Amino acid sequence: MAQTYKVLAQADPAATTATTVYTVPAATTAVISSVVIANRSGSAQTFRLYVRVAAAVLADTQYLAYDMNLPANDTIFLQLGLTLAATDLLCAYVSAQQVSINVFGVENT
Repeated sequence: MAQTYKVLAQADPAATTATTVYTVPAATTAVISSVVIANRSGSAQTFRLYVRVAAAVLADTQYLAYDMNLPANDTIFLQLGLTLAATDLLCAYVSAQQVSINVFGVENT
């Protein structure tokens, strides 16, 4: 099994819109080691982060963070160690624009 350590995804989600940030490719597993969420605006924001196993419909059980505060011009570093299977989705929702999301980890093929 080959392992590729890399930036898995980068996103600039639209405000108040559920956004798929990363999809595990077919015939692949992934470990998300960290997620960095940066607020590029001068106003506080909130964010949600969740995993949809096998692209399932959104449910309350999937949330990793829900309406978590993101201070103005600040960054949150999440060290997660999430283990994901093919077709699993890492998704986000932000209260306003100007939030960057970067996902780091390894893909196993």
